[in-house]
Amino acid sequence: MFEQTRPAALDEGTRPQWADFRVEHLAEVLRLLADLRETSAPMVLSGPAGTAVVCSLWNIDRQQQRIAFIAEPQDPALQSLVDGDDAVAVGYLDNVKLQFDLQGLVLVHGPRQCALQALLPEVLYRFQRRSAYRVRTLERHAPTARLRHPAIPDMSLALRVLDVSSGGCALLIPADVPALEPGVTLHGVQFVLDAETRFTAALQIQHLSALHRDTQLRIGCEWRALHGVAEHSLQRYIDRTQKRRRLLSLD
Repeated sequence: MFEQTRPAALDEGTRPQWADFRVEHLAEVLRLLADLRETSAPMVLSGPAGTAVVCSLWNIDRQQQRIAFIAEPQDPALQSLVDGDDAVAVGYLDNVKLQFDLQGLVLVHGPRQCALQALLPEVLYRFQRRSAYRVRTLERHAPTARLRHPAIPDMSLALRVLDVSSGGCALLIPADVPALEPGVTLHGVQFVLDAETRFTAALQIQHLSALHRDTQLRIGCEWRALHGVAEHSLQRYIDRTQKRRRLLSLD
């Protein structure tokens, strides 16, 4: 339910249902915001008309009660987001999805970059994002996903597969690879998880998160039209890997 980057529906009528997920204590709000900033976690800022901007949290000013995001100055959606003055921020820390409203949006232009400022949020929502059982892949088998960059067809990528489930997978994106945006569908991705598990599938990028103290990104993807032999092959791999990891934990 919360695996996608788009915000969870938290209108005034439904907010009481999410009380267990609310974070209201100022110290805890500031700690989670600091974690987002320190890991340079990619944030998706969404407006009411479907406008979306990918950026990162840059500054937390407790005294002025404001936060600021670093954004791409050429992004045409930025001004629309500010004009709407009603946005929601979504970001990920490990297995947790954080969401909060943005108010008092102001765009500040600099010579090389720009900052999108907002009021310090009083409330955050904290959701666990995984619903399907996932297994971490075994590094010694060098599990790989091969594809072409959706925005640069001439660029071939061989990405490390970090984990898989019946619902999707996570891929490791090196720092020098041009950005992959949430919502993009990747077609014809060739997976080699081990000597027995090879298949081709389509993926839709759901979210991005920064690896702790690293410049690499982790992208979470959802399978699209995974059927027949590929689906059975994947399930056998999950079962086999789960058993191997259980045996390794006993050694």
